[in-house]
Amino acid sequence: MTQAAALIDLVTPPRTPAYSRLCAAVARVCLRIGIGGLVLLVVAVLYQVVGRYVFNDTPTWAESGAVLLVLYVTMLGMAVGVREASHIGLESFLVLAPPRLRHAMEYLIHALVGVFGLVMAWQCALLAESVAGYKIPTLGISEAFKYAPPALAGVLVAMFSLEHILALARGSEVSS
Repeated sequence: MTQAAALIDLVTPPRTPAYSRLCAAVARVCLRIGIGGLVLLVVAVLYQVVGRYVFNDTPTWAESGAVLLVLYVTMLGMAVGVREASHIGLESFLVLAPPRLRHAMEYLIHALVGVFGLVMAWQCALLAESVAGYKIPTLGISEAFKYAPPALAGVLVAMFSLEHILALARGSEVSS
């Protein structure tokens, strides 16, 4: 390799794998939806407070809508937290472990988180299906909307855990 080629390799950042780019795009969409959900949540709660204390007429949909929005925002945020590795972990114990054991434990942790995500997705999808015929009275929508956020978040958690496992196999880290 010539010096010019070596210099280009140093200057050119490594190409991000397509799966990581996909996961990054999905995480950005989740964050944008989460921000929109937070704005709607603030509006719903504000509307409820104004209705109750100013007009003495509490809107019936505001509380149920706010609870539903909290579910969507927290579940999407939790999934993105798994991708960003900002979730609570026991990495402090792994620092003390030998490198080989630490590497194996990182694989195990991400695999277990991924399995948890798949189980959560499956079970919440079953719950959503079982209550799909019932309606949330104050909103007039199916009860399944309560179980859709954790089902979606479970799929995302599994997807992001796989990204971490693939990054470990490459010897790199997941980047935003």
